[in-house]
Amino acid sequence: MLTRDDRTVGDCLAVADRIAPLVEQGLRHVGFKDVGVPVETLERLHARIKAMGAISYMEVVSTTPEACLTSARVAAELGVDCLLGGTQIDEVQAILAGKAIQYYPFPGFPQGHPTKLGGTAGDIAQHCRDFLDKKCAGADLLAFRATEADPLELVRVAKAVLGEAWLIVAGSVNSPQRINDLARVRADAFTIGTAAFDGSFAPGLVGLEAQLRAVLAACAAAAKLR
Repeated sequence: MLTRDDRTVGDCLAVADRIAPLVEQGLRHVGFKDVGVPVETLERLHARIKAMGAISYMEVVSTTPEACLTSARVAAELGVDCLLGGTQIDEVQAILAGKAIQYYPFPGFPQGHPTKLGGTAGDIAQHCRDFLDKKCAGADLLAFRATEADPLELVRVAKAVLGEAWLIVAGSVNSPQRINDLARVRADAFTIGTAAFDGSFAPGLVGLEAQLRAVLAACAAAAKLR
């Protein structure tokens, strides 16, 4: 995710150009948040992501219901491959109707910005069942932002319900150990932004490109644990 602290970075266009060569090294999923830069910049950013040959993602982190639906309309207009976040499933799906966009809503009770996640394991399980009933592609779980439950237990519960549908873990994945932990509980994917931009994922490595190569290497190693 071309984001820091739950906002798309201001120089996202330049960053996209810098990381484009990494697609050939395995960086095939690139996304951004619905806040941080103007819609016109998001249009240009999405075009660059697709031009580099990556799958595109937009995650909704707006904090009001109407703002979230406005962001869903932006995603529909952009034509992103995947829309993450939001809790107004019926309204969002109506906006996305007829578009080839996979939708992964938030289970639980996300609040604030940066977002925290309320809800018990039982809440997460029920919401994931609802997502399957509504034909969502999967769920976008803010596991490490949880305030009422153990993050990895939430992942276990969500994946048990979702089965073959994708479980994406969003937020605060900041170390190879967390990637390993997520692999052991069978998460399908995760988002990473701040830890790569700040250089905290792999201390001692300089530059975003080096951090992302470290993330790719950690993913390759963790895949053996699933």
